[in-house]
Amino acid sequence: MAHGLGGTRNMRLPAFAERFVAEGYACLLFDYRHFGDSDGEPRQLLDIKKQLQDWKAAIEHARGLAQVDPDRVILWGTSFSGGHVLATAADDPRIAAVISQCPFTDGLASTLATEPLVSAKLTAKALRDRLSALVGAAPVMVAVAGRPGDTALMTAPDVWDGYMNLVPEGARIRNEAAARFALDIIRYYPGRKAAGIRAPVFFCVCDNDTVAPAKQTLRHASRVPRHEIRRYQAGHFEIYVGEAFEQVVADQIEFLKAHCPPRGTPGA
Repeated sequence: MAHGLGGTRNMRLPAFAERFVAEGYACLLFDYRHFGDSDGEPRQLLDIKKQLQDWKAAIEHARGLAQVDPDRVILWGTSFSGGHVLATAADDPRIAAVISQCPFTDGLASTLATEPLVSAKLTAKALRDRLSALVGAAPVMVAVAGRPGDTALMTAPDVWDGYMNLVPEGARIRNEAAARFALDIIRYYPGRKAAGIRAPVFFCVCDNDTVAPAKQTLRHASRVPRHEIRRYQAGHFEIYVGEAFEQVVADQIEFLKAHCPPRGTPGA
């Protein structure tokens, strides 16, 4: 289990993991390099290739644990990592099941969901950051979450409050990332790889998603050979808390028990 765009594992992921553990599943939560408790310089660097490598490293580590069946590893991703788990599972036929929650599947769709003026400002910062990297200068940072009109990677009306609601009380987070990422996101289409996944995939789709538009997600999800789709009348960040969280985590547990029940249960 790992988080989405700029998120760290302490931002509501334990709430999901605790429910899964209570049902008999072992959970491994990790932060990407450059973020949270992981090492790596520079800090706050969003690198798609490296994050996909981190997923493979986490899977390899999990398969080496004594209490884990190496052929019953399940991937759980949300938002940006909801796309990562699709790309990762497509390359690993041993994956037993996948949960992809409010997933980022289409770079163009998410880019077009951003206000044009904000996109222009992001591009200018991203180009400055690329140039800075070439000469070994410090990264040019941009906010991950912002309010409408801010120069940030996510600026829809529900983003600021929704993102901040994920932060544990009293915790400090770095709401920033190296701006060069804005040049990469439009070229990332993990949904296109979804059709190659052999494992059953459970898609949790938010109909009111302002960050990862549901239309494109549903199109990609429908091409997965063994797919299940649940739709929720919720926004991108609502699914982590309150009634929406209770519903989605219950649905995810139902999916897990059907396709990959814990050891010791009938059919496991």
